[in-house]
Amino acid sequence: MDNRTGEMQVFIRVVESGSFSETARQMMMTPSTVSKLIGRIEERLGVRLLERSTRRLSLTTEGRHYYERSRTLLGQLEEIEREVSLGAAKVRGTVRVSASVGFGMVAVEPLLPAFWREYPHVVIDLSLSDEIVDLYLDRTDVVFRVGTLASSNLTSRKLGTAQRKIVASPDYLERFGKPERIQDLANHQCLGLNFRRSVPVWPLKEGGRVLDRNISGPLIANNGESLRRMALAGMGLARMGEFHVRDDLRTGALVEIMDEAVEGDSEDVHALFLGGSLVPHRVRVFLDFMAPRLKAFLDAGTRA
Repeated sequence: MDNRTGEMQVFIRVVESGSFSETARQMMMTPSTVSKLIGRIEERLGVRLLERSTRRLSLTTEGRHYYERSRTLLGQLEEIEREVSLGAAKVRGTVRVSASVGFGMVAVEPLLPAFWREYPHVVIDLSLSDEIVDLYLDRTDVVFRVGTLASSNLTSRKLGTAQRKIVASPDYLERFGKPERIQDLANHQCLGLNFRRSVPVWPLKEGGRVLDRNISGPLIANNGESLRRMALAGMGLARMGEFHVRDDLRTGALVEIMDEAVEGDSEDVHALFLGGSLVPHRVRVFLDFMAPRLKAFLDAGTRA
C-alpha cells in the first residue's frame, strides 16, 4: 500500500528534530526504521534529501523543497478533512482577493452577501486596483484580471469575455454632437487611463480594418470607475468594459456610440490563483462559489 503521506510525516519530524533517534523516540519506532524510511524516499525520488554526518543532519536543496511542499500538502490535507467533517458552515480563514476597480464593484462585491450566507466564517480581504498585482509579493490568494495574461506559473480559470463599448452622457452628446466616424474623435474629449499597461490609443474598426486612434481629453485616471463617473458628468467619451456601464446603459444615463467601430473589441476575464490542485480549502470554496456566477454575469453582457 502506498503510504507516502506517512513517509512525509516521518521526514518532516526528522528535519524538525534534527535526529533519527529523536524522531524514532517521538514516533515510537527504531532509529534503523526511520533511516530506512528516509532512504526509501530518496531512492524513489532519485535524489539525496539529507546530508548526514556524525554530528548533525542538513537539508540539501532538493530536501528543503520536499520538506516545504510536504508540510504544505499535509497541512492542506488536515484542513480539508477537518472542514469536511465539520461542514461548510465551519470553513474559516481569510481569502485575500484583488480585482480591478470596475469589475470588483459591479461583479464581485454584489456576490459577497450570498457567499457569506453559505460561509459565514470566511473573511474576504478585498483590494480594488486596476494595476497588475503580484500574487507572491502581495500575498494575494485570488486575482480577477481583465485583459491579456502574461506567461506565469499561476493557475488560471477563464470566467468569460468583456466587450468594450464607447459611451457618453446624453448631455455631452447634446453639447458636442455624436461622433459617427473615427476621424470625428479629433473634435471630442476622450477620457483615458494612465496605468503602466495602458496606452493613449483606441483600436477602432472602419471599413474592415483596425485603426489605432490616438486620444486626448481632460482626464487620465488610474481606474475605470473614475472614467465612468466623469463620463456620467458629461466630461467626455469613455471606452469601457460593458459590465462596468451595463446599468448606466440600461437606465439611459450613458449612451453607446460608434458600436461598429468597437465590434470585436473585447478582453478575457480570468481568475488567477496560486497552488493549482493544492489550493487551500477556504480559497477553493470561494473560487467554486464565485466562478460560475461571474461567468453568468459576463455571459449576460455578450447576449445583450
